[in-house]
Amino acid sequence: MNQQWFNRPLITLIGGMMLLGLTTGTAAKVGRQAIAQSPSPSSPPTMNQIEESNVDTRLVEANTHFGFKLFSQILEQNGEPTNLMVSPTSVAIALTMTYNGASGTTQQAMADALELEGMSLEEINQANAALELALENADPDVQLAIANSLWGREDISFNPDFMQRNRDFYSAEIATLDFSDPGAIATINNWVSRNTQEKIPEILQEIRPDAVLFLINATYFKGNWTAPFNPEQTRDLPFNLLDGSAKQHPLMYQRGTYAYLETDQFQAVSLPYGESERLSMYVFLPSENSSLGAFQQSLTPENWATWMSQFGRREGGISLPRFKLEYETQLNDALEALGMAVAFDAGQADFSDMSDEPLAISQVRHKTFIEVNEEGTEAAAVTSVEIQRTSVAITPPFQMTVDRPFFYAIRDNQTGTVLFMGTVVEPE
Repeated sequence: MNQQWFNRPLITLIGGMMLLGLTTGTAAKVGRQAIAQSPSPSSPPTMNQIEESNVDTRLVEANTHFGFKLFSQILEQNGEPTNLMVSPTSVAIALTMTYNGASGTTQQAMADALELEGMSLEEINQANAALELALENADPDVQLAIANSLWGREDISFNPDFMQRNRDFYSAEIATLDFSDPGAIATINNWVSRNTQEKIPEILQEIRPDAVLFLINATYFKGNWTAPFNPEQTRDLPFNLLDGSAKQHPLMYQRGTYAYLETDQFQAVSLPYGESERLSMYVFLPSENSSLGAFQQSLTPENWATWMSQFGRREGGISLPRFKLEYETQLNDALEALGMAVAFDAGQADFSDMSDEPLAISQVRHKTFIEVNEEGTEAAAVTSVEIQRTSVAITPPFQMTVDRPFFYAIRDNQTGTVLFMGTVVEPE
């Protein structure tokens, strides 16, 4: 990989917007089957039911708002514009699986952060099952594989209903492991590698002693452009960097008719995948009198919805960098800033619907991969939610020195009867 290319600001928009697009329902996956055929309200919907009804727009809207909030927090924490890429879809799925075990104020805080207010747990699970099932059938020419798993420590008991909901509605693979065995890390990482087509080979480097559960989502995307770029048109051209310098880099080129939007602040184009053109990469290029930082300030769910409605067909040419990058981050700070701090607080977190053990989220890790070339785009993301067992607050040892007058009583603790009581003001 060209290390200097790793710092190019345009990737922020391409990677972020492409995977934010998954949140809005413009995605497909392969190889996943509905695990329940019952049409009852408490069971996941079947494909026939999906075809007869629309995916719950409340969940789509919630995921979109959460995605932009999360992206904004990560940008803020990074400070200056830099290469970054997140999959809000992957993060939302992993956290929603975790949400199934939350209770009380922890559940409320997670609902607020995930924008799930107004939806019951059953509605949320049904909507997620319907959305994933719809996505896997979006376009036969485009791959999107969404895989979920729960890895529990073998000596910890978890609520059967919590496990069953994740199995039923999220098709989660569930396994218990001896976390003290070094092979447990390899087992989990092998699952991650397999479900990202080896683009993300690992998510764990260690299993800490207090870890009891990992909830993991793996998302894999591969789509060929509807109109591939001709490699013969690719040229090494200057790419302007934030410091004002320029670097030669391969830029692909094509002409055609595209969904296009231009404002005083930016140009934007939609580059579709597959024959159906249902999936697209949206590329936003800030105008020369603006900046990437200024554009990021305007990147809100409301503006996004407005922009999406303003694209129109227009003929033109597009030069796009060929690039490949990986990104990794811990999401604790971002999620706490979005209102989920209680879920990380060992003294306040309430995951009693997950287990009778005192539990809290210890860390949320996120890794992504993307490669864009003349043929199309390949991308992958993994989100891991680590749950730890928390210790009940330990009261420090006390010291009691009975060196002055005192009271005493002798009591039957079965009935509560006080048999004797008295005081000692001068022991003899």
